[in-house]
Amino acid sequence: MTDGNAAYRYTNTVVLSVAALEAPVVVTSEQIDEELSDTLDRLRLRRGMLQRIAGVQERRWWPEGFGFADAAAVAGAKALSEAGVDAREVGLLINTSVSRAHLEPSTAVAIHHSLELPQSALNFDIANACLGFVNGIQVAANMIDAGQIRYALVVAGECSREAQQATIDRLRRPDATRRDVRDQFATLTLGSGAAAMVLAAADTHTEGHRLVGGVSRAATQHHELCVGDSTRMRTDAKGLLDAGLELAEATWAHVGPWDWQDMDLYVMHQVSVAHTRGVVDRLGLDPRRVPATFPMLGNVGPASLPLTLAHSAGSLSSGDRVLCMGVGSGLNTCALEIVW
Repeated sequence: MTDGNAAYRYTNTVVLSVAALEAPVVVTSEQIDEELSDTLDRLRLRRGMLQRIAGVQERRWWPEGFGFADAAAVAGAKALSEAGVDAREVGLLINTSVSRAHLEPSTAVAIHHSLELPQSALNFDIANACLGFVNGIQVAANMIDAGQIRYALVVAGECSREAQQATIDRLRRPDATRRDVRDQFATLTLGSGAAAMVLAAADTHTEGHRLVGGVSRAATQHHELCVGDSTRMRTDAKGLLDAGLELAEATWAHVGPWDWQDMDLYVMHQVSVAHTRGVVDRLGLDPRRVPATFPMLGNVGPASLPLTLAHSAGSLSSGDRVLCMGVGSGLNTCALEIVW
């Protein structure tokens, strides 16, 4: 550890599959503008802010009666099928969803049951805002490298419907102010979706994509910039952007033994056009190597990074270097390399 920066390396872990599941109900930003038309007119705010400022054209919701845990389970089954791994062989399930239906039990137990995983499979939740999925990969890889398990399944399922409907209802009230719109704007950029990844021991799966290692860094003095629950999220958008870019740049300056300036693909957590451009400019990255899913899917929380990786996997060739990177509310940042 150097200057508060944690570096780590893996020796025997590969990614066998990464699967994405998109929610089917499309909600456009124009639809949200229409819902808020009276408020926008009263406050003399221009329509199209979600498209113009965040770059989000649409986001998706799950149908009524289909929850984020259901979505995580379906994504998990898809990832296992694509990896050719029997559910009975899974030794670890980690749910990394931000979404919560209740405080206990863990969401992981419902997913474990739905997938009919064996009693021997450890299962628990890891919550760390939008970095949860990467943290799940880290924990799973540590256990695989240690020889404790052979296969791990990391999942995330997110549902933005409840929070966005509640936010729209609040902002439609006659006493809603410009500050209310500003503080709750980020909630309207969220999306619903799910993703899953199967990891395994490299010595028995030479065909897998090798997990190399990475770095992480914290700036927890900013833990109040974005605070949310199931129905409301308050965000200092500019403060979060400025602090996030500063943390990303500080992390990049302490990448240790890795040279990440010329990766084949940079898979970022999907927030907005401003965040993506800011990171690209600050770190001097090639924007052509930074795929974006937020314009059509929104910010799908911890599922957005693996979802974007799944969307891009078809364009990758053996030996391509992929850097998974993101900043999560709190603030924490992480960069993790995979050799395809």
